[in-house]
Amino acid sequence: MDPTAGPVQYQKLLLLEPGLDSDQEEELSEPLVPQPWRPQESSGNQVGCLPGAWARLVAALLLLAVGISLALRQLQTRDGSTGILDSAAPLLTGHSHSTGVYHHGAIISPAAACSRLGRELLEAGGNVVDAGVGAALCLTVVHPHATGLGAMFWGLFHNGSSGNSTALTSGPAQTLVPGLGLPAALPALHLLHTRFGRLPWPQLLEGPTTLAQDGFLVDTPLARALAAQDTKGLCPLLCQADGTPLGPGAWATNLRLAAVLRSAALIPTPDPSGDVLLGLVASDLGLVVPSAGPRPTLEPALQLPMPQGVLFTTPSPSAGPELLALLEAALDPRAPSPDPCPLFPQAAGTPKSSVLATVDSSGSVLLLTSSLNGSFGSRRLSPSTGVLLSNLVAGPAVSAWACPLILHGGPDDKEADVLGMVAAGAPMAARDMTSTLLRYLAEPQDEAQHQHQAQRGPTEGPSTCGQGTLLQVAVHAEHVHVSSVPHGCCPFQGF
Repeated sequence: MDPTAGPVQYQKLLLLEPGLDSDQEEELSEPLVPQPWRPQESSGNQVGCLPGAWARLVAALLLLAVGISLALRQLQTRDGSTGILDSAAPLLTGHSHSTGVYHHGAIISPAAACSRLGRELLEAGGNVVDAGVGAALCLTVVHPHATGLGAMFWGLFHNGSSGNSTALTSGPAQTLVPGLGLPAALPALHLLHTRFGRLPWPQLLEGPTTLAQDGFLVDTPLARALAAQDTKGLCPLLCQADGTPLGPGAWATNLRLAAVLRSAALIPTPDPSGDVLLGLVASDLGLVVPSAGPRPTLEPALQLPMPQGVLFTTPSPSAGPELLALLEAALDPRAPSPDPCPLFPQAAGTPKSSVLATVDSSGSVLLLTSSLNGSFGSRRLSPSTGVLLSNLVAGPAVSAWACPLILHGGPDDKEADVLGMVAAGAPMAARDMTSTLLRYLAEPQDEAQHQHQAQRGPTEGPSTCGQGTLLQVAVHAEHVHVSSVPHGCCPFQGF
């Protein structure tokens, strides 16, 4: 060995373990022997060599350091694999995210159990359609006041790979008899999954079926809805033995609904899944099964090109066309500055609705909104199915509660930002969505602003217009962001 040479450089070996992100890896070149220990001549030893005792000490220290490093990496990998590591907690490498910011995918819905189920479907290899449909089916079990198999569904799906946006359309409401709406949820959700889902259809029904069969906890939104009105038509499903409504934390089951979901898992095509339920409901009502009317469809979403990108929404008879017209007028450079809470053309008594959103880091987004019309719909329970029927009015009336929006920042750029918004509640919630989008378009978005937005909610501040619920999801810099108004109203899960 050349006695004048410096210490030999060794590249630190990396152990590639599942679950570690690329930004957690390190590649360092460091001297095996620190610089202060340059070779010195010593009697009894060759130049450039350490005494035997020192060499053993250095070797022991190196082995100890390697052992500690491996233990820490193994602990970090195990924690990350559970999928419950808090997104805001700093990783061992110092890489961290704000609350509501994730690497891969996320879901936000009104019920914690359904957001958790959606995340599990994403982690199982499903896409945003699998997660969204599974969570929607879960909501039909645990939130019967706002949605259900008797509800109507509208949806908007943006494919991050192709850049195409597709609308799930329910068409005009239909009735079995005056005051009782035709159940349309199963065929709509099944159609959406058949076209765009990845996981097997029965896998999406496992969680909701288990909740209906084994029971679920009554959460605060359901308990409030029960307390706000009498229990006529809701017992014994959602009542105590003495007829009082179930309170927060009570345990509820719906065995008839579990049987319907179990049967739906065996249906190979979208249309018959609705026919099976329809036949049971008609039998309960003493009706002849009605002939097949208009079915849910999938069609290209409406588009509005803008300098900032392309805006997508659902077609008529949803409120999407009116919303596009309002936004187009507000963005006209010749028009005066838009009202921060612009008027929105909606009929009085806008139906209550339920919403959810799923998103992944590739830019794919699914927004779903559904309604029974009033709280608990018609309050008419089908004994054979455990389904509460809606009281949506038949005819060409606009579904003013349905106007999800997706903004793709650059049609020719697959890495461009994608923003999704969906609103529920009073008509003022749609004003919130409009004002939020106008504000988003007026402000340049960088990573810090996106993280701040996720923490404070999409419209939290003095310009908040109404008291409804607004969900917002976004993809920026290969991360997904979720937030809601009111802030913290809706549980989200991601990984």
